[in-house]
Amino acid sequence: MNINASNMQLGPLETRGYQQEMLDESLRQNIIIAMDTGSGKTHIAVLRLKHESERELSKISWFLAPTVALCEQQCTVIKNALPVSVGLISGALAPDQWKDANLWKAVLNTHKVMVSTPQVLLDAMRHGYIIMGDIGLIVFDEAHHAVNDDPYNRIMQEFYHTLPPRDPSLANIAHRQRHMERPMIMGLTASPIFGGNVDKAFQTIEVNLDCKIVSPRRHRTELEEHVHRPVFKHIIYDTPDITNTSFSTNLASLAYVHDQLDIENDPYIKSLRNQLSKTNPLSADYHRIDQKLSKTIASKGTLTHKGLRDLIRSANEILLEVGVWAADWYIAEVLQQAKKAAQSSEHVMPTWESQEKAYLTDIIKQIMITPVSYNPDDIVGDQSDKVTALIQCLLNEKEDAEKENEMFSGLVFVQRRDVVLALTELLKHHPVTKSEFQVSSLLGASDSSHRHALLDITRKFFKSSQDETLTGFKLGDKNLIISTAVAEEGIDVQACGCVIRWDHPPNMASWAQSRGRARKKRSTFIMMFEAGTMDQGNLLKWEKLEQEMVARYIDPSRNSVIEQNDVAMDDEDLPPFRVESTGASLTLQSAIPHLNHFCAVMPHRGHFVYQPLYDLDPPDYPIGWHSFTDHHVTNPYNGPWSSTVTLPRVLDQQLRVFRTPRIYSTKVSAHRHAAFEAYKALYAAGLLSDNLLPLVDEDPEVEELKKDIEKRTSMANVTPQMNPWITDFPEQENGDWFVSRLMVGELPPIQMLTRSRPPLLTLADNLKLHHPFLQTLDILLEPMGNASEEQITEARGYTRMLFWSINGSRMKWDNTDFAYLFVPLSEDTSPEWEARREWWTRSLRNVDSNDHFTDSPADLIVPALLFGEEFQYPDDIGMVYNGASSTKGYEFVQWRWNYLNEEETVTLLETYSRFPDVEIQYPLLEVRPFHPRTNFLLPRPQPASPRPSLLLLSQYTNISLLSPSETHYTFLLPSILRALALNLTVDSLRTNIFTQSSILSTIPNSLLITAMCAPVSQEPSNYQRYETLGDTVLKLVVSLQLLAEYPLWPEGYLTKRKDHSVSNVILAKENTGREIYRWIIRDRLVGKKWKPLYVSPTVPSEKGPSEPDPEQDKKYDAMDVESTEVTASSNSLTKDASKTTDEKKKKKKRPKDPHQLSTKVLADVIESLIGAAYVHGGLSLGYECISFFKLNIESWLPIPDRIGAMLGRADNTYVSFLSTSATEEIQMPPQLSNVEKIIGYTFLRPTLLLEALTHPSCQEDHGTISYERMEFLGDAVLDMVVTDYLFYAKGKDGKAKEYSPGHIFLRKSAIVNAHILAFVCLKSKIEVKAQMPKPYALDRAGVKQGSTSSRKQRYRGEQKILLEEEQHTVHLYKCLLHSSTRILDDQGLTYARFLKFEAEITQELEKKERPIFPWASLTRIQAPKFFSDMIESILGAVYLDSEGNLDVVREVIRNLGLYQVLERMVKEDLDVLHPVSRLSMWAATQAVAASDLNSDPSTEAIHKKVEYDFKKEKGRVSCAVLLDGVELEGSRVDEVYGGKASQEEVRLAAAEQAIKILRLRDVGVSYEDLKKKRKQTTKTKKKIS
Repeated sequence: MNINASNMQLGPLETRGYQQEMLDESLRQNIIIAMDTGSGKTHIAVLRLKHESERELSKISWFLAPTVALCEQQCTVIKNALPVSVGLISGALAPDQWKDANLWKAVLNTHKVMVSTPQVLLDAMRHGYIIMGDIGLIVFDEAHHAVNDDPYNRIMQEFYHTLPPRDPSLANIAHRQRHMERPMIMGLTASPIFGGNVDKAFQTIEVNLDCKIVSPRRHRTELEEHVHRPVFKHIIYDTPDITNTSFSTNLASLAYVHDQLDIENDPYIKSLRNQLSKTNPLSADYHRIDQKLSKTIASKGTLTHKGLRDLIRSANEILLEVGVWAADWYIAEVLQQAKKAAQSSEHVMPTWESQEKAYLTDIIKQIMITPVSYNPDDIVGDQSDKVTALIQCLLNEKEDAEKENEMFSGLVFVQRRDVVLALTELLKHHPVTKSEFQVSSLLGASDSSHRHALLDITRKFFKSSQDETLTGFKLGDKNLIISTAVAEEGIDVQACGCVIRWDHPPNMASWAQSRGRARKKRSTFIMMFEAGTMDQGNLLKWEKLEQEMVARYIDPSRNSVIEQNDVAMDDEDLPPFRVESTGASLTLQSAIPHLNHFCAVMPHRGHFVYQPLYDLDPPDYPIGWHSFTDHHVTNPYNGPWSSTVTLPRVLDQQLRVFRTPRIYSTKVSAHRHAAFEAYKALYAAGLLSDNLLPLVDEDPEVEELKKDIEKRTSMANVTPQMNPWITDFPEQENGDWFVSRLMVGELPPIQMLTRSRPPLLTLADNLKLHHPFLQTLDILLEPMGNASEEQITEARGYTRMLFWSINGSRMKWDNTDFAYLFVPLSEDTSPEWEARREWWTRSLRNVDSNDHFTDSPADLIVPALLFGEEFQYPDDIGMVYNGASSTKGYEFVQWRWNYLNEEETVTLLETYSRFPDVEIQYPLLEVRPFHPRTNFLLPRPQPASPRPSLLLLSQYTNISLLSPSETHYTFLLPSILRALALNLTVDSLRTNIFTQSSILSTIPNSLLITAMCAPVSQEPSNYQRYETLGDTVLKLVVSLQLLAEYPLWPEGYLTKRKDHSVSNVILAKENTGREIYRWIIRDRLVGKKWKPLYVSPTVPSEKGPSEPDPEQDKKYDAMDVESTEVTASSNSLTKDASKTTDEKKKKKKRPKDPHQLSTKVLADVIESLIGAAYVHGGLSLGYECISFFKLNIESWLPIPDRIGAMLGRADNTYVSFLSTSATEEIQMPPQLSNVEKIIGYTFLRPTLLLEALTHPSCQEDHGTISYERMEFLGDAVLDMVVTDYLFYAKGKDGKAKEYSPGHIFLRKSAIVNAHILAFVCLKSKIEVKAQMPKPYALDRAGVKQGSTSSRKQRYRGEQKILLEEEQHTVHLYKCLLHSSTRILDDQGLTYARFLKFEAEITQELEKKERPIFPWASLTRIQAPKFFSDMIESILGAVYLDSEGNLDVVREVIRNLGLYQVLERMVKEDLDVLHPVSRLSMWAATQAVAASDLNSDPSTEAIHKKVEYDFKKEKGRVSCAVLLDGVELEGSRVDEVYGGKASQEEVRLAAAEQAIKILRLRDVGVSYEDLKKKRKQTTKTKKKIS
């Protein structure tokens, strides 16, 4: 296929003939394009990518470049040229994040071209994220790298050559399915070989890349016109006299001090010897330390000694190559930077221990360094002849360029980076060059924090980045670059007029690449030769090789690439292990990196780095070689070798150690095979995914991306809340009306008619109304059967009468289709009021002359005078209305016959001043307002205050035709209906979700109602407390299930899986999947706006609908309508009223169905149901509830079964120990019995305690894993005990505290945090008695005189040895089983700090008046995490050994002293608010109006901003509190710097200091006060805005 050059333009660049030739050739076969630098190879690749993106629509193209800089450069070119999406992935973009299948899938689905480094693609293919068959074209830039174990070659060998070849007959079929075919390959290079035999080199690279090396033939002349070969020159410099080198004072001083050093004084050697002395000689760790010590001594490879040796070597090279001044400068600069780094608190030398830094500092102080002089004569003097020749050459080239009216630009290639630094510094200050050249250096881009050699500090010498240097060169700000090989290959360096090779190129590729940098039309390529050695042999050889190469790849008769099987495979290659489902593979080459990664992603414990340990057999050195007098090794061993790899103790014993036979010819091969077998075993054990990645392998960036997605899906579409009165569930009858007897306190019972089957409510259900004057009323409901039509008809009118009296303004008179009906019982009907209502009806009919009399609201009220006259002014009146049209009712007190006094007369007339000619007629009506309370389900906060009465004129007053008891029902029915609705709702939940056969159906309604009430419902109790409890129960139950289900999983896997199972997303899915959201109670009772629920529509209300906000947690100041109108065809709730007075208000937007709820609310309800189950039936019923919801856990078993399974495994471990023990009884470490005494519990299965005390660093093999799994369980158990106590907590008065979730969280955080647990660990100890022999002096009678005896007495036998009893203290923290000197040191330092602050902490915890939790003091102990881990792991072991008995755990917690702190926290109201939180909450309440800041008053309120200002100087760290950027005077505190712990310590101390200065505790700013003020601030903010 031919692509015309005319239609293949990329920007301003046209496709040349030779480029088109190469493009056409690439469409026919796989090729490697061999053309000079600057000839436009990238342009051909872009054309090929464009063609592939248009032809192959189902596959992706991949462009590979060996370096990050090249990837970025080429990606920019491709993006600018192609109209398709181009993606970039490289090691610089955090390669760990590309270990997520979903990310790869998303990227590949949205891009047509990908650019990456080869290692990224290789890793992705090995993990099965990319299938080779899904790629249509791969472009290899700098293709000559595709040899040996380079990632280029591994991609081809492991994945390309395993696929069948492409079918040439299908070459022009655009959309064929060929996913199992090889992609097309294109290579780009300026030099296909590194040197040597051309035919062999061509064969190797062509076979590896399955390509043919080609170069333009038909358009070769055009190629030569566009490629400007530089003029080759050479310069000669005198050979330096090695026997008589110039003298460098700094080098001599450095060498002298170095020669006096003894490797045995190095802290690293001392540390190794110390470790060796404390390690069991029979353990594997002893052998590892021994080998490490011998190797280090043999090589003198400590950081300090090797670093100084490297510095001397570099300085000697600089002295020889550059001169004295450069060598002196380099040594002075390195030592100055090293001294600064060693004394700095910054992580400049991150892997150096403090002792090593101090050792280096002491050595540097001994070196007499002379600062270099920048005097021109000093710089020029003793400079090397090579420098002189270079400077002269540069001056000549600059002069020649300027003669041609061109700007000089030069590039000097230097092999060593230290010489680059020294030469750059010299040329910058040399009197001849400093004004002629603007010099900069270009070094390899690497900023790895893992580097730790002394000379790595030279990376900080020059501040300019690679990009800044290249930009300056392009702009002409720099005209001379001194560079390492980084600029040879592909980096877009501006075309140079002069390229100089300071050193000879190491190979032909380097020679060709560096020559290609001289691309200007008039350019020179200069090589430097020593005098007398200029045979130019290598140069002639390379020129000849180049000519031979060109001849080969333009020879049309040359055979194409040979078959793969003609080349022998590496004899070490092993068939890869593949996972068929994903295509992921494991090879020998990838096994060690994979295993390293598996260990690295395990949760880090701070004091132990998880890594595989490799041991050779036989070892490199004899055991104890480091102690031999003669360190000479004779007859070194040359193989074969065996390797043993040992994985961290967090893994089960069967997955820890893997050995290979002693058959491998190299050490690397033995290690690779051991790692290969280990990784396969990890996969077989289920610890790896099908992509051969650790199950916990999530990069923080991936987590952030997932959180981002979760935010976008944080709202779920749900149908509205179910209506308990009109249900569409088939389990409940529809159409019939059910009759129940409703009894409320001492009021006469009435009948209630409902469509839903009514529940039986007895005194046991504890439904009560709290009336201010009728006191507490019990609600009872007794089902009576079905209603008759006559009952229904009668009930409609009676119900309307009850509701209309106070809710008529929100009702429509003609609509009696209520969702519930009421009618009096025949035996309880009041005959007096029935007669009065009949009288009034007859009276109205007599007045109405119309034959078709219709009832109306007038039927329900009668003028007071008329009523009194007719019925002799009775006193059993229920409600009085002031005025004919008034809807406000008053409570009747009495008829007033007594005449008014003057004051009362004036007051009454003022009341009726709007009426003309008011006449006072007797009797008057004395009335009083009804109590304003409308929600009688809420308990009374305090006794009702007496209400003042007032007088009404009877001629302007109406009386309601309701009896007093009916009037009471009128006010009480909304609350009664609310209580019944809640019960009907949870009854429906029980019937439709749990079913009657489930044990969960036994949970009482009262608990289920609380569990289903959202905070927005404003019920007396909502789900929040139960959710807090349920969350803890869920954590414990799931932890137990996972521990038992996955006995081989390390703690990191368990934590990840547990977090997934209990996440809001999973819980919300369970909610939506079962539609539990339909029973979440979100509406609320608002008595002042209440109206009855209708079945059929009414006229829309004036206010319009107002759906409750399911997210609202705060209480409302204004209350909305609770009951709503429901259509029979829908279960949706809508709010209507009788009439509309404002048409505009009708246009308010109605909420759209389906409604939305947040995933948090959906998840919280599931947890609250779990909490309700736990409250009713303990942990067993909590388990039943959790297992009902599955939570993505396949297998559920009761808690006793799970615990039994784990105990069975512990018993098996004990039995296996017994079977391998030489005696009948296992010799357990003595620490176990001491721990049992400290905690007051004796283990039935001591192996559980053994596991709980075993640190990952422990090398003694007791057959157990380390304590992480036990700590995982103990964390959940401790949370359960503490949360349970706080949930049921009672104060000093015995009343339940009923802590809110916020308060529970604050107190739990204080009692389970690592600081207090470490304090408990450090404080726990026992006194043990022991007998020790002691000598006593005897008098002449043989009686002992004292406890001491002289040497002379002992010699004469004038003494007696007696056994004396002594007390020894055994500390809990010392019972930790470990093999780490660092832990030993930390234990000692931490205990010293503990003793310093113990009294202060204890005093604060036991203080009687205004006790405050000692956050600051606890933090100052700076205890490492293993102290708190120890407590949690012991609790986990106790829980298992006691077969899940939480009471036993509580007793152990009490024996440790922690339970007493918890009790005091509750009884004494300990202030537990964290100082940092207190300060932040206070700042949030300090709102400042924008208008106070002379800004726009419409702007929102501004809060004070709290920041913490850290300063590190002279080995100390200080912190101060900044308020709005200004340091709070007196808040700065400082401490000796010791890392992150001390930084956190001073931050907390600064916050505590600020609290004292601001007197936040003195003025009673409690947690509740801060929350309350925050709400007020929010209102203020709204006013301001």
